Formats: sequence, C-alpha cells, structure tokens
Amino acid sequence: MKAAFVFPGQGAQKVGMGRDFFERSPIGRSVFESADRALDASITELIFEGPEETLTLTANTQPAILTVSIAALKAFREQSDLQPEFVAGHSLGEYSALVAAGAMSFEDAVRTTRARGQFMQDAVPPGDGAMAAVMGNLSGEAILDICNEVADDRVVVAPANFNAPGQVVISGHADGVKRASTVLKERGARVIPLKVSAPFHSALMSPAARRLDAVLADVRFSAPAMPVITNAEARPNQDPHRIRDLLVRQVTAPVLWTDTVNSMLNAGIDVFIEFGPGNVLTGLLRRFKSNAAMISINAMDKIDMGLDTLKKLQNP
Repeated sequence: MKAAFVFPGQGAQKVGMGRDFFERSPIGRSVFESADRALDASITELIFEGPEETLTLTANTQPAILTVSIAALKAFREQSDLQPEFVAGHSLGEYSALVAAGAMSFEDAVRTTRARGQFMQDAVPPGDGAMAAVMGNLSGEAILDICNEVADDRVVVAPANFNAPGQVVISGHADGVKRASTVLKERGARVIPLKVSAPFHSALMSPAARRLDAVLADVRFSAPAMPVITNAEARPNQDPHRIRDLLVRQVTAPVLWTDTVNSMLNAGIDVFIEFGPGNVLTGLLRRFKSNAAMISINAMDKIDMGLDTLKKLQNP
C-alpha cells in the first residue's frame, strides 16, 4: 500500500471547523494554542466562534485552515505510524504539506500564511477581480485558448486552478472573466462565478508575490522528509533551496492539481488521505479514473474510520 497525504486550500473553511480536535485530542489542542502564540492573537476563537465574515477574510482563512489541517494530521499520527510516499496541498494547502514533511515549522507557516493572505487581498482593489469555475468537457488547453482570445493588454484572464478532469477555474480582471465566461458558455461549458475576494493565481497577484518573497527570505526551510508535489510544477521536490521560489511562483501560477494527482497515481499511490476541514479534495479525487481509496480526516471519529479502511487495504 502506498499512501499520499493531501491538504485543502481556501474554500473549505466554516465556523466551528476543527473543534473536535481541540476538545478531544491534547495534541490537536496544542496546535491551536501554538497558532495563537505565533499570531499573538486568538485565531482559535475566530475559528470556533466566528463571525463568518471575519473568518472568510483571506488573511484569516489561510492560517485558520492550516491550523485545522495540522491539528487533524497530528491527531491522526498519534494513532498511526503510516508514512506517506508523497505529500501535496492545494494552493494554501502546500504550506500544510511542507509542515507535514518537516520542511517548515508550523509557527513559520502560520505567520507566513497570515501575511500571504493579506498580501493577496491587498493586490487588487475589491471588485476589480473575479474567478469562475468552468465545468464540462472542454479541455484545459481549450479553456486556456479561449482566455487568450479574450484577453488584451489591459485585461487579464487565465486558468488559475486545473482542479480535476472537467473542472478548471479561471481568474483575472472581472471584465476578462465575464468575457471568457460568455465564450465558454457558447462552446458548451457550464460556468459558475465564485464568491472570492480576489483573483487568485493570476498575473494580478504579482504585487503579492513580491511581498511574500521578502517574508519567505526570513524563513528557514529544511529538506522535506518525503517528496512534496508542488503546485507550480506538479513534480516532487525535496530540495530545501527551491521551496522559497516555488512558493513565490505559486501565487501567480495556476494550481496544477490535475497533474499533481496524476503524478501520484502514476507513481502507484493507492490511498489518498485528506487532512483538514471539509472534503473538497476527496470530492475532486472522485473525478479521476482511479481505484485509489480516499479517506477524509476532518473529525476525530473519522480517524477510527480511516484506520479501519487502512487495515482492510493492508489485509484484503
């Protein structure tokens, strides 16, 4: 059996997420307490009590999801010594993956994701950017071609997330996303505008990337204990000297999640374990033609269920 640990990004958040790990796992509680100390503020209170509109601010959402994801991972590791072949995270989730691999301290990751979220929010004035999910049979290449058709010197629009077969997210200026959406619908796609606060993973995030680079210059990275499949390249990395550049590139580059999953499947991964709130990545994994098992650890009782599934896989 070969396992991969995967970690969600923004969109998985909700008020009350992770409370189970805080209340029922001492090591889970310690993760929340570490996050509060690192930020010199109670992210824990915000996660559990809201209000939702404050939690969904990007500068809060990013460290909040990271905290819940690592609390879930540590609670699981108390009961299992399973070591993954790979770790990977979707966008923000790449920071969780780096913490899981021992390449970055949790405290540095919490502080960095707080700054990253603020930089991304500040990069584009509210209302100037937009994102939309494109569903259907159009290939990623076809969607890229359509974005290039409608973009010009003043309007940016491009694929931001290649999430799964049949699901691509586009991002850019609001007018560019609107133009592309019109053409995509004409060519048979279903287009769903997303409720986001900024056009993530587009060239419009360049100011955020520059500011993030300065923050990452002060972060110490170690060699990952296992390969991290990166968003920017969809290839494994264990070179600590490349991590900073890959995280900076990730801010403006599309998330190559489809290629990331396929690279793990091609390497023989037969079980994916998602750590963190919700089960967004598990849902995306179901879109791949694969017999791999999928386990979502988003509450304490899911750990027992996951361990039972792993035993069955090991002893069919």
